[in-house]
Amino acid sequence: MNHSAVLKLLSLIITLALLYSCGKDTPKLPKISEDAVILAFGNSLTYGTGAKPGESYPAILEDLSGKRIVNAGIPGELSAKGLQRLSEVLNEYEPELLLLCHGGNDLLRRHECAKTATNLKQMVLMARERGVSVVLIGVPRPGFMLKTADFYTHIAEEMELPFEGGILEEILSDRGLKSDTTHPNSKGYRLMAEAVHKLLKQTGTL
Repeated sequence: MNHSAVLKLLSLIITLALLYSCGKDTPKLPKISEDAVILAFGNSLTYGTGAKPGESYPAILEDLSGKRIVNAGIPGELSAKGLQRLSEVLNEYEPELLLLCHGGNDLLRRHECAKTATNLKQMVLMARERGVSVVLIGVPRPGFMLKTADFYTHIAEEMELPFEGGILEEILSDRGLKSDTTHPNSKGYRLMAEAVHKLLKQTGTL
């Protein structure tokens, strides 16, 4: 195959990939009420480790959305503990929407991905059983080349969840947007909040 043919083939592959990605619509969610509570559930990435109080992604998202957002992030928490905790938090705040960003500590400790995925699925089911809509936020695997762990994409596709799979990968790959190797800084959390806000608009829930 000559050079020209190779270039044409690559161009065709890229075009088809772009068409495929454009054709994948964001799942729609019910519009939440004016006084709805949104629950941001996770670990340090939700809590806001690496930034000042009030600079976490839930705090910034609250300003962007005009909705009450409860920050239920606990630094260091594993997905198994999160699964145990979620029921009580859902009962306490009775949210209409759950922003789920969990599993990062499992990845750091190299826990079995299948188990982490199962825990996340159980969290989604627990919320849905209460009539709570769910948005999933993916976390990248630690390493030199950061890439969001595949199981987040699989969960989102299998359970038809709105999914923000690239923003943390982007933030944590940029030295100017992170406070350490695993946490954004205030600029990074703002970008995270803006990405989630954009996704919520696309779902129709805001």
